[in-house]
Amino acid sequence: MSTYNQFTALKALSKASFISLLKSPSSIFFSIAFPLIFIVAFGIMSDTGTKVTIAFEPDSDTSNAIYQSLKQVPVVKFYKDKGAAQRLDDLKKGSIAAVLNIKPSASNPALTELKDSNNSFVINFQTSIASGNDQNIAKQIVESVIININQNKFSDNQTVAFIKEAKPIEGRPYRYLDFFLPGMLGFSMLSAGIFGTAFIFFNLKQTLVLKRFFATPVKRLNIIIAEGSSRLILQMIAAAIIIIVGYFAFDYTLLNGVRTFLEMMALCFFGLVIFLGMGFIISSIAKNESLIPPLANMITMPQLLLSGVFLSTSNFPDWLQPICNALPLTQLNNGLRAIAFQGKSFIDVWEPLLILTIWGVIVYAIAVKVFRWE
Repeated sequence: MSTYNQFTALKALSKASFISLLKSPSSIFFSIAFPLIFIVAFGIMSDTGTKVTIAFEPDSDTSNAIYQSLKQVPVVKFYKDKGAAQRLDDLKKGSIAAVLNIKPSASNPALTELKDSNNSFVINFQTSIASGNDQNIAKQIVESVIININQNKFSDNQTVAFIKEAKPIEGRPYRYLDFFLPGMLGFSMLSAGIFGTAFIFFNLKQTLVLKRFFATPVKRLNIIIAEGSSRLILQMIAAAIIIIVGYFAFDYTLLNGVRTFLEMMALCFFGLVIFLGMGFIISSIAKNESLIPPLANMITMPQLLLSGVFLSTSNFPDWLQPICNALPLTQLNNGLRAIAFQGKSFIDVWEPLLILTIWGVIVYAIAVKVFRWE
């Protein structure tokens, strides 16, 4: 009697599952069309942000009215300084709109000829090319603050401060698409992994397909691998399409070309495996099919809103940011952005990988505990 070929069975199941996915309009739409719609929509939009980040040199005067007034401007976010090297790097890539250094004008000999210089300040205003329109917004905000202070405290021939602009630092333009595409890519992995897996395994159990599999010599692990691999293949194809369309149609930044593309794909694969595990959990704890959407949305919606898909997590309140940074989608998005725009390697994004690995261990420990075949 010949030995049953498990590998042949695995290939046959994977092929059949993949073909069934291709025949499902909803799978194709949510895996490829849905994220592409957002990519195209935001790709043709202007590059604007909700807040402007301003940094200050460590020796900048912070006791003056200008600094205190800037703190009250709702659209201004103060940069949390992490050292000169990190500040310069963030300025070059456009994460900071401008770096300010506020000094009493009396300490600037080059400006002693200015009227009332002994009673005012000089604001050294440093930007970068990568800041784009944010540098203009930052300057307008600073100028507006100066005008308001002048109107309240000074006569017509006095001013609280003069702005001294430095030549912008060279840097790559950081457009909204460079932020948004990785976020949409990550969310595509999340939604496909959770919704796709949860529905398909619940249906396989409900229609007794899994029970029929048990009558065959196919190992149970191969059944799971076959169903999971078909989703991995489809979603990796979708990820490749999203990145390629972004690159060729909208000049999305892939700093190291093909290497960056492959490293982004590897990180997508890593994240998708974790999200598939979340789908296994939902398919096991849902008592009926109507419970799957609310359970899945309990996982996906908070991450859609808090994981930096549309807006940077830095825009959220300080108390909320630790929660945002603990979410797996946040770390996947951060890793994808660092690889694509900063040119970091897969190993360089070890911190997101570590947090994702911890999530993977937790997710699959729960999945093994709760997963049911019937």
